[in-house]
Formats: sequence, structure tokens, C-alpha cells
Amino acid sequence: MTDATNPSADISALSFEEALAQLERIVAELESGQAPLERSIDIYERGAALKAHCEKKLEAARLKVEKIVLGQGGVSGGAVAAEAAEFN
Repeated sequence: MTDATNPSADISALSFEEALAQLERIVAELESGQAPLERSIDIYERGAALKAHCEKKLEAARLKVEKIVLGQGGVSGGAVAAEAAEFN
């Protein structure tokens, strides 16, 4: 596993779960207030990149599920969006 706070560690190779775990560790460290300023800035930057990576993975999964549902003659895209809106 790569170091969650190593700014040079490759994010693109991480699974959603690995990236989320690293992001949670970064948030905890930042919330603790114990990190020096420069380290806080570095890990905040990595956290932003991890967040973007997680969002990309979630969007890819959403599109894949939608494709599966539509490919099986399921509900239309509009119905999927309407059902999703009910959970918000």
C-alpha cells in the first residue's frame, strides 16, 4: 500500500477504497491540527487529488450500472435519475 501522505505516490493506480482510506487518514491528520504548516499544505493538495480520483471512480461506476440497466431493457435514463433523486 502506498503512503497516504506521500505527495509523489501515484494516485491513478489506487482503487476507490484505497483512495478513500488515504483521504480519510489525511482528513484526520489535518483535523488533529498537529501537522506543521508545510506538511498540511502538501497533504491537503494530495487530499484534493484523492477526492477528484474518488469522484472519477464513482462516476465511472454510475455509468457502468446505468449501461447495465439500460442494456437489460430496464428503465430509461430519466427514470434512473428520478429514482436517484428520491434518495437525495
